[in-house]
Amino acid sequence: MSSGEPRSQDAAERLLRKLKEIVGDNHVLAAEAHMEKHLVDWRRRYRGAAVGVVFPRSTEEVASVVKVCADAGIGIVPQGGNTGMCGGAIPSPDGHSMVVCPGRMNRVREIDPTNNTMTVEAGCILATIQEVAADNDRLFPLSLGSEGSCQIGGNVATNAGGTAVLRYGPMRDLVLGIEAVLPDGRIWNGLSRLRKDNTGYDLKQLFIGSEGTLGIITAVVLKLYPKPHSQLTALAAILDLDLALALLSRLRSELGDRISNFEIMSRNEFALVLAHNPELVDPLDAASPWYAFIEVTDTIVGDDLAAALEESLAAALESGIATDAVIAANLAQAAAIWRIRHSVTEANIASGFSISHDTSVPVSQVPTFVAQVDAAIAAALPEVSTYYVGHLGDGNIHVVVVFPRDTYATQDHFDDGVRAANAIVDRITVALGGSISAEHGIGQSNVGRLLQFKPPLEIEFMRSIKDLFDPRGIMNPGKLF
Repeated sequence: MSSGEPRSQDAAERLLRKLKEIVGDNHVLAAEAHMEKHLVDWRRRYRGAAVGVVFPRSTEEVASVVKVCADAGIGIVPQGGNTGMCGGAIPSPDGHSMVVCPGRMNRVREIDPTNNTMTVEAGCILATIQEVAADNDRLFPLSLGSEGSCQIGGNVATNAGGTAVLRYGPMRDLVLGIEAVLPDGRIWNGLSRLRKDNTGYDLKQLFIGSEGTLGIITAVVLKLYPKPHSQLTALAAILDLDLALALLSRLRSELGDRISNFEIMSRNEFALVLAHNPELVDPLDAASPWYAFIEVTDTIVGDDLAAALEESLAAALESGIATDAVIAANLAQAAAIWRIRHSVTEANIASGFSISHDTSVPVSQVPTFVAQVDAAIAAALPEVSTYYVGHLGDGNIHVVVVFPRDTYATQDHFDDGVRAANAIVDRITVALGGSISAEHGIGQSNVGRLLQFKPPLEIEFMRSIKDLFDPRGIMNPGKLF
């Protein structure tokens, strides 16, 4: 299937005029200089071209935009905050697509604290949703390093994970209802606020993680939770990943679901972040091979949570599970600890040509996975550096491979190195029963790997769903397949 193209410059101009009639002259971009930031991903790995960029204000305007583009036979690329890791929101270089940005659709339509739900439009910034929930004594738990700029529509379309999956699950577990514009311009209103509805297929799940290939998400109903009134952050030093699992097990046994975050980071990644962020300091006295970033929360006000965490960490230190630990004394110290965790991507980009794998394996297999990947990459690519960071509690480990700029000066050499690193990580991932993408998605960068490792029957089902929703193949062409 092909997304088609405007047949002439006149056809493109007619299309842009029609779009301006729908959304207003100031909300359609066509000059390349004005479109620039929408044509390249934030990691600057993918660059595309487009007929234009359009900014609708309402679901009805999105529907009209989609109809006009469908009639013109051009592709439609939904783009939220453009913070994705796999190039999924960037148009292809052929210039036969229209980028549709829902950033003006940023209203909170309803918040229902009693029902613990919030209905928001797709362009709402994640941090704004968190703030509105907090103002209503509620919590929306999704938390990402890009939460100040990413949009909830993109979070849903990519099934974002973040740091609180251990307790609350990924985006797939935080959505009750969805409104979306289909590839033919029809509006599907699935904005259910129900937690129980046993009336057939759960259609919203098709859109969660679909990466804009089935339609444009325009609004969602989100689950809220009681706002924590006690929150503590800790950093622990650990000698190896088996001990990290032992620490996680101890904390979960003693603190239960109050453990909301448990992140790990290798020493070389930790040191890299500090080197590129001189304002950050190591909260611990000595270097350690591994670190655990821990957050515990409770809705009960008081000192019980602090006492419980201190007791649990003290027992871990006494037994040798951890070698050092610190509990943040205030919110500023907690934020400084989490800044180390959230500054990883920028530090990696600054240090060389980097690629980041998004692997998940069974939690019990994480130590084996890291050991095997470390040994195999060191043997095959001795000049590269390998770093590790991730969400130990759900088995999602990011293998970051940084290629020295002087050694990998040519694109061909870099591409060869990337293929070699990918092959190693993927082979070990699949052998351990894991997935090549845990939370970042497929986009452009993982299309070939998806087709290689996804079972053929699943690929067949996915293609059938795509053909059913989008028989002309105009929705985010080139992504997933």
